Amino acid sequence: MERITTQLDAFIKFTGESTKWVCSILLVLICIDVIMRYFFNTTQVWVLELEWHLFSIIFLFGGAYTLQKNEHVRVDVFYANWSEKKKALHNLLGIIFLLIPWCIIVVYYGWQYGLNSLSYKEVSPDPGGLPFRFVIKFCIAIGFVLLMIQAISELLKNIHILSTKN
Repeated sequence: MERITTQLDAFIKFTGESTKWVCSILLVLICIDVIMRYFFNTTQVWVLELEWHLFSIIFLFGGAYTLQKNEHVRVDVFYANWSEKKKALHNLLGIIFLLIPWCIIVVYYGWQYGLNSLSYKEVSPDPGGLPFRFVIKFCIAIGFVLLMIQAISELLKNIHILSTKN
C-alpha cells in the first residue's frame, strides 16, 4: 500500500510542480497585457482569454497538489484537536462519501462537456479570440481525474493510519 501511495504522490507532485510554471507564465502574460493596455492603449482578446485559460489550468491541475500538501480549505475548529485516528476516520469518510463521488460526477460531465465542444470544433465567440475552446473544457475532467488520484492516495494513507495506530 505504501508503494502505491508513493507512486501516486510522485505523479501528483510532478503535475503540481509543473503547474507552478504556469503561474510564472501567467504572471508574465498579465504584466505584458498591463503594459500594453496602460502605455500603448491596446489589448488583444486572445491575450485576455489566454489569461483565464491559464488561471483555470492552475486551479484545476493544482487542486490535487494542494490536497497532497494538506493546504486545502478546512474548518479546523474541532479537527485540529482530534487524535490522528479520529482525523483519519473523518478524512476517510469525507473522501469516500464526498470527494470521490464528486470527482466521478465532474469527470463524467466534464468529459461530456469537452466532447460536445470538440464535436462542433468550438472556438471563442469573440473576434480575435482563441481557437480550440474544447481544450480548456477537457481540462475540467483532467483536473478532477488528478484530484481523484490524490484522493485515492489519501484514502489509502488514512486506511493505513486506522489499521496501525493505537
